[in-house]
Amino acid sequence: MKLHLIFIGNKFIYNEPLQEYAFRNIEKELRFIDSVAYFKESDNSLFLSLEQELNAENRVLIVTNRQNFPTVGKVICTVTGDSQVLKEGMLMPQKAMLFKERTYLLEHNRSAINVIQMDENSKMPQILLHANDTQATIHVFDENRDDLIAILNPIAQTYKISFGVTSYVEGWLRVDINSKRYGDISKFIHSAKNLIPKKLIASANIIEHIIEKLSSRGKKITFAESCTGGLLAYYFTKYNGASKILDGSLVTYSNILKENWLAVDHEVLENFGAVSHEVVSEMSRGALSVGEADYALSISGIAGDAGATELKPVGRVCIGVRSKDVRDEQHFLFQGDRNYVQYQSVMMAIKMLLLIDKEAFF
Repeated sequence: MKLHLIFIGNKFIYNEPLQEYAFRNIEKELRFIDSVAYFKESDNSLFLSLEQELNAENRVLIVTNRQNFPTVGKVICTVTGDSQVLKEGMLMPQKAMLFKERTYLLEHNRSAINVIQMDENSKMPQILLHANDTQATIHVFDENRDDLIAILNPIAQTYKISFGVTSYVEGWLRVDINSKRYGDISKFIHSAKNLIPKKLIASANIIEHIIEKLSSRGKKITFAESCTGGLLAYYFTKYNGASKILDGSLVTYSNILKENWLAVDHEVLENFGAVSHEVVSEMSRGALSVGEADYALSISGIAGDAGATELKPVGRVCIGVRSKDVRDEQHFLFQGDRNYVQYQSVMMAIKMLLLIDKEAFF
C-alpha cells in the first residue's frame, strides 16, 4: 500500500523547520512517502481530496494543527458515515481503532488513516501507521547506470521485485526496490551484493552506515570545509551516534584561517589558489593532524558568483580525502545554484570517503 502524506495548515507550508521535523520523523518510522499534498487553512478542495484518499486503499497520514484537528475528524466522519466522539480529551471518529495523545488511527475501505495533531515547539505525536516491509533502498557506487540495470534485471525477475535507479552525484546510484506479490527483497539484495560486493551498500541511510562502521572499529573522522560552510558536518551531526566518530569540523572560509588553523602553506595558496588539488590536500592533512583522526575530508570551491573567474567558474570544486595511509584529490564542475553546488560537493566528498577504504565501508 502506498503512503500518502497530507499537511493541513499554513504553518506546514511556511514554517520550513517544523515541516522538516515532521518529515524526519515520518521517514524514520515509515521510510517511504509516495506523495505529499499541502492544504492551506479553509481550503475548499480538502473534502474532495480526503474522500478520494480514503477510498483509494492506501495508507494516509494527515498532519494538522490544533485548530484543524477537529475539522479533519468531522470531514473523515462525513466521508465514512461516522460520528465524532470525545475520548481522552480528543474529538475523533467513533470508529478509530487505536489512539494515543494527539493521534488516532482508523480503517475505511481497506485504507488506513492516521491523523496527527502537531504544533510548533512541541514533540511530534506517535505515528500509529506501520512501515511497509515491501520496499527497500540500496546504494551502488562506481557503476554505470545501464550496466547496473542489466546486472539487476535477471535477479529482479527471479525474486519478483521491481526497482528504480536514480543518481545523487556521478558514480553514486540509489536503487529503490519494491516487492511484487510473493516477492523476496532480502534475497534480491543478497544476490546483488554477491555480484558487486565492493560496489553495493545494503543500507538505506549512508551516513548512519558510515557512523556504524566507524564506531564499531573505534575510528574517527574530521572535516575541513570552505565553500560548503559546515554543511558536511551538519549532514553527520544530525544523526544520533555522530559524536562517537566526529570530534569536530574546521570551517576555514578565508585563506588566513586555512593557513592558521590547518597549516596550509602561504606559498601554496599564492601559487595554486584556494580551489586546487594542492590546497585541499594540505587542508585534509591539517584536519587529520589537528583532530588526530583516522580520516579527513576537505572541500574548497566556487559555490556562488562571487570569486568566480574564467579559469575557475561557478561550480568548480576541489575535494580531498585522506586516511593515515591513502589520499585522493579530485576536482569537479557542478551545475546548479549555490545551494545545489554545496549539496553536490558534500555528496561527492562522502562518496570519495567510502571508496578510499572499501574494506571498512563495503
